Amino acid sequence: MTVLLHLGLSFMTRKFAKAHVMCLDIHHVVRNKPFLCGMRSFGTDPNDSDKGSDAPVSTSPPCSRITSLSGKRRPLSPLERVSQLLPEDSLSQEVLELRDTRNNAVEHDTRSLWKEREEAREEPQSFASHHVCVPGERQICFGETLLAEFSRKRRLEFRKMFQLKDGMKLHSNWGFIAHADMEGRPAGIIIRTSMGIPILIRRPSLDEFALFMKRGPAIAYPKDASAMLTMMDVSEGDCVLESGSGSGAMSLFLSRAVGYKGSVLSLEIRDDHHRVAVLNYKRWRSTWSLRRGEEWPDNVHFHHGDLISAGPLLAGRGFNSVALDMVNPHLSLPAVVPHLHTGSVCAVYQANITQVIDLMEGLRCSALPLVCERIVEVQYRDWLVGPSLKKDGTFNKRKAPREDDECEPSEDTAGDLNCQDPVPFGDVPYIARPHPEQAGHTAFLIKLRKILK
Repeated sequence: MTVLLHLGLSFMTRKFAKAHVMCLDIHHVVRNKPFLCGMRSFGTDPNDSDKGSDAPVSTSPPCSRITSLSGKRRPLSPLERVSQLLPEDSLSQEVLELRDTRNNAVEHDTRSLWKEREEAREEPQSFASHHVCVPGERQICFGETLLAEFSRKRRLEFRKMFQLKDGMKLHSNWGFIAHADMEGRPAGIIIRTSMGIPILIRRPSLDEFALFMKRGPAIAYPKDASAMLTMMDVSEGDCVLESGSGSGAMSLFLSRAVGYKGSVLSLEIRDDHHRVAVLNYKRWRSTWSLRRGEEWPDNVHFHHGDLISAGPLLAGRGFNSVALDMVNPHLSLPAVVPHLHTGSVCAVYQANITQVIDLMEGLRCSALPLVCERIVEVQYRDWLVGPSLKKDGTFNKRKAPREDDECEPSEDTAGDLNCQDPVPFGDVPYIARPHPEQAGHTAFLIKLRKILK
């Protein structure tokens, strides 16, 4: 009965568990309560404690200081949850050793983080004062859009895109950095926060800006946008028609592809999406002029309206290629095809396969001079490749095949493997595996070409 009660209490908070035991004691179900002295609270509610009671103080290990750095509490295994409800004299030696091993590992990581933090406080930040700018390199200035990143143990823990403003601070769970400390520094610099955590500050690329900018609808992801540009064979000086501005991601990629000599006409039927696309385009042009000292080409003309009824807007114009990101593109093709150059490509971005089927059925029932050449789905597979490390953080070393008559290594030579001396080239084995966080399906890309029948 006592064992079952222990397991039942593992799913209760401390207050509710004590109340339940008192009721059982009143009804003479449980007479001995020695396990109450070993009961500990492991709930996520910070107020879930029996304040003002005379119960003995919990002997569970204190919360590690690493919680204040990462903002997360170390999860407990089912064995730890059950063992913390039982008195220590009833636990086996194996459970006690496992608890000590886990606590020692957490304390080791905590000490390493706090050691880095204390060293960062003792040593003033030099901000790479010895850095010499190469010709054409520009320092960070107010008004730019920057990207902050923090990685630990080959895992990205923090990433944020922000605009640098005077008097503002970059806040995170790992402390804050004043924007004034970034101004005048070279891009790609590591700055420590108020808690001593190193944060990489750099300028975002165009694909990163498209991923982290303010969105209205879903964007055309960079992997799909690059495939569409290849399909349409966009080059400098082209005139491109885009329908479905969305958040402005595809408009930015088209703007860079056509250059100063080309132009892009982007239509959006929804007013809120149209405003978001224009805002993102202006924001990128502004940060580009600050980082490069030259203007981004003002070659995208946004228009709020429906492509089906845009005949007067398209009158007298011809396009080298067309990009459509619409729910029903087959309804707009009759208004687009007359203005597309013969032999040119119309690339269609569709999220669902049912939309692709409707498009194919619309082409079959129409007399448009279009042929479908390809229907593709672009998939990237990220990989993790890094040197093999031991638990203490040192490199593993390649071991040559041993012969039968080879003697065992002595203790002195075995101890040399854990040294921090530089390892020669080719002596460290590497591990490679697919990244656990893979991007799933985003869209289907349909390549339609205009031909003369």
